[in-house]
Amino acid sequence: MKQFISDFNKLVKLRLTLTVVFSASIAFLIGAKQQGDIIWINWLILTIGGFLITGSANGFNEIIERDLDKLMKRTEDRPLPAGRMTTGQALVLSLFMGIFGTLLLVELNFLAGLLSVFAIILYAFVYTPLKQKSPIAVFVGAFPGALPPLIGYYAAFKSAGFGFEYAAVSEAAIVITPWVLFLIQFFWQFPHFWAIAWVADEDYKRAGFRLLPTTKKDTISAWMIFISAVLMIPVGILPLYYGFGGWAFTVISLFGGLLFAYYGFKHIKEMTDATARKVMFTSFIYLPLTQLVLLFDFIPLK
Repeated sequence: MKQFISDFNKLVKLRLTLTVVFSASIAFLIGAKQQGDIIWINWLILTIGGFLITGSANGFNEIIERDLDKLMKRTEDRPLPAGRMTTGQALVLSLFMGIFGTLLLVELNFLAGLLSVFAIILYAFVYTPLKQKSPIAVFVGAFPGALPPLIGYYAAFKSAGFGFEYAAVSEAAIVITPWVLFLIQFFWQFPHFWAIAWVADEDYKRAGFRLLPTTKKDTISAWMIFISAVLMIPVGILPLYYGFGGWAFTVISLFGGLLFAYYGFKHIKEMTDATARKVMFTSFIYLPLTQLVLLFDFIPLK
């Protein structure tokens, strides 16, 4: 049983899945605060459903990449390439998680459930094959990667078909808030994944993954990391601009954006794995911290 739990955690990429679930759950709480009523049982359903959906997408990803994972040190101990789990077993687990997770989210909100299915398809069956073909895979993958805030936010509202049943929340609020959260997470992924791609470049090459902007650790790729890091400054101000982010959130997001830019600039100058790691570690802290602060510094739009 202990080995199965360990293999299951690796199949669903537990740390990544928990990060995604955290993002969706924070967006749910923001949506609930927007309408003035947090239903905690719904939050729990979202958390479980979000975990299953994300685990399903990661499971399909590992099924597709099982032969490639054998070639990389960072993935060779996953259950499929290591031979501790069969493709059939992984497929059954992934299908079960995808179906059950979608049913849970549909019960909360039809649009949230629909977006979750779209996220699985785009991540597992579009982004995953593209990783070997073109650096555009990072751009494509940023879409399913930014969907958790949308899914979480919409799950806080009862659905009426493709619309919503809500009382005191304006049409503008229900459109602006989740899409700004989407944009922040969308842009955050570029410095995050390009920094990881720089650090893991040698390992990725063994599997034929082409994730750096130019597919090489060159000056243009370093500049793209820097530019994407600088973009986090204006993106982090969007909640304040649209009136639902307070000053505490804005100061912290601005500081995080400046830190992104500083380390991105250092990376242009030095172009080492060490400087790329600083961008990467900044990204690890930035997203969960700013999301958590926004939850407590959120100003409901009317």
